[in-house]
Amino acid sequence: MKEKLNIALVAHDSRKRELVEWAKYNADALSKHNLYATGTTGKLIGNISVLVEQTNSKTTLIYPLKDKVTCLFSGPLGGDQQIGAMIAEGKLDMLIFFCDNLIMQGHQNDVSALTRLASLYNIAFATNRTTADLLLTSTLLGDKNYTMIVPECIQQYAHRTL
Repeated sequence: MKEKLNIALVAHDSRKRELVEWAKYNADALSKHNLYATGTTGKLIGNISVLVEQTNSKTTLIYPLKDKVTCLFSGPLGGDQQIGAMIAEGKLDMLIFFCDNLIMQGHQNDVSALTRLASLYNIAFATNRTTADLLLTSTLLGDKNYTMIVPECIQQYAHRTL
């Protein structure tokens, strides 16, 4: 597996705070990778600050993810589809998607398509904090001998004859 991964970060409105807290906790690990995020989520993650030093007269903050996040469109305005296209083109290695499963989203079809593509193309995919933690800390991330396997059915489907 490559050392620097392409990771997409997405969160529905009710779970944005949770994803931002997770990203702040994992800022050091995330800063080593290329990050892509839908609209508001990307802005929030880019503005995460970490206290470096606090003296009597000065507080020093750093923004470890500020220049690491490429912001795409807002999810309902096409950001989910942009991420889906990146998955289908083999440009994403991991999707962290804190989704709200308690309410139907106005762009539910886009959300369903995105999760279907993540599963179909066999990319690392987390929908909650525990799974996201396990993915980001996996020893396979740094293992040069590990290769993500794209399911054979994709090639068969792409080359089928009618």
